[in-house]
Amino acid sequence: MFPLFPRPAAHPLRQVLLAVSRSERAERLVTSSPLTRGVVRRYVADDVGAVVDELTRKGLLVTVDHLGEEVADPAQAEGTVRAYLALLGRLFPGADVSIKLTALGLRLSERLALDNAATVCEAAARHGVTVTLDAEEHDTIDALMSIHSTLRKEHPDVGVVVQAYLPEAAERCRRLDGARVRLCKGAYEAPTGLAGPRQIDRSFVRCMRILMAGDAYPMIATHDPRLIEIASTLAVLHGRDASGFEYQMLYGVRPDEQERLARLGQRVRVYVPYGSDWYAYLMRRLAERPANLRFLLRSLLSRR
Repeated sequence: MFPLFPRPAAHPLRQVLLAVSRSERAERLVTSSPLTRGVVRRYVADDVGAVVDELTRKGLLVTVDHLGEEVADPAQAEGTVRAYLALLGRLFPGADVSIKLTALGLRLSERLALDNAATVCEAAARHGVTVTLDAEEHDTIDALMSIHSTLRKEHPDVGVVVQAYLPEAAERCRRLDGARVRLCKGAYEAPTGLAGPRQIDRSFVRCMRILMAGDAYPMIATHDPRLIEIASTLAVLHGRDASGFEYQMLYGVRPDEQERLARLGQRVRVYVPYGSDWYAYLMRRLAERPANLRFLLRSLLSRR
């Protein structure tokens, strides 16, 4: 850790947005308002096929997420699998899909989630598409890592997310040498999670150093210009060319920066969510980095 610096307080907006993301009353209010529809379409794909086509024409890669999590029974989990199987036929080789294990039944049974994830991985491989296991609540992380380790035996390209706000993030990165690793700051809470933005940024940089120096394929998921610059510098220091790592950004957030990096020859993958279960996703993305609220508001006035 960094004992020479005081522990910064958590951003108050983060706490508010995370609380709002769990509020059924707020969800009803927000999702029923016609004023939100235009905003949602900017950050959640309405026609996922058209969005993927547009991004691909611009030289951008995609990872697509069928929104939803925490299914209540195996039939709902099977429905999620069917949605991904249908999606795969609409994607180009080189695309990626992001899946949440709770949407595949993790809360019901780890074996059920593993079997469903394996079904998606097998179908994705036939289409030349990779799979990344997405981040969720802190109490799912052990199962996430266990399932990822098992899947890699048959599907070595399956990726996994590491959240920098968790204090064990750097050690996880060390253990994932050789894997595809999406590094993000994290959009959830944990009893022992790092609370201050400076602490989380330092953790993010530590993780980047480990990933860039090792044999992993780093997927740097951030919109922060300073962290993007640090990632670029680390890539040069460790002899990684543009094929050795990628940046990942959210659909609708800083599209000008996505295209700028792509024009420079960098690999840039856009995280494209779709589906009707968008409320919690949008609130958590804002909570992950409250500065994204500024990007969202600015995007309402321009697409830059």
